[in-house]
Order: sequence, then C-alpha cells, then structure tokens
Amino acid sequence: MGKRKILIIDDERDFSDVVKMILESTGKYEVTIENDAGNALYAAIRCQPDLILLDVIMAGKEGPDVAIEIKGNSHFKETPIVFLTATVTQQEVDEGGGTIGGHAFVAKPSSLDILLDSIERNMVSA
Repeated sequence: MGKRKILIIDDERDFSDVVKMILESTGKYEVTIENDAGNALYAAIRCQPDLILLDVIMAGKEGPDVAIEIKGNSHFKETPIVFLTATVTQQEVDEGGGTIGGHAFVAKPSSLDILLDSIERNMVSA
C-alpha cells in the first residue's frame, strides 16, 4: 500500500513544517502544507488528501469556514477533517472522546502519539 496523503492547513508555518517532518518520518504519510486558508480548497484539489488536518483559528478565514468550503465540493464530502486548536486543552478533547461538536479535534500542542492516533482513527480506508 502506498503512503496516505495528508493535507495540513495551518497559518503557522513553523508548526506545519514540524508536523510534516514528524508525520513523514513514520514512512506512512505524504504530507502537503497550505499556510493560506484562502487557498485551502485549491490545495485540497491539487493534493487529493486522504485526511485534512485543519487549524481552527487562522488569519483571513476560520477553520470551520474552510471546512464548509472543502466539504461543499462533492469530491471531499467523505474526506475526514481533524481540527487542530490551541483554544482547548487536550484534557477537554479527551473528555469529549476526541471530538468537540461532532468534529475530531486535537489540541495544539499535543504528543505525537495523540496526533497519530487521531489520524488513524479518522482516516478513511483506502
């Protein structure tokens, strides 16, 4: 099986670069980064991700608005989105069973194990 594709949409370049490096070091993922929320749909079309890691709070466009835009494209209706946010703690995410408001969430920062677990739980099977 080939590497699974992950698209990171986050306006924090340093954070995105570190997450990409960590995920690619597992040998399981091919990661694309988009740091401009306004280009998120184009990046998804270009990347064709198996899963999207999406920051909640970004300059220009909020993560939930980006999610609506991406999910509005019929090609991405089934593509899982895992929100990344510094606005809640990992404890709050854990208490919600890994979801908040029905969406998968990972607190920023979090451990590699927590991030990988969330990716694996939410990744659509190939």
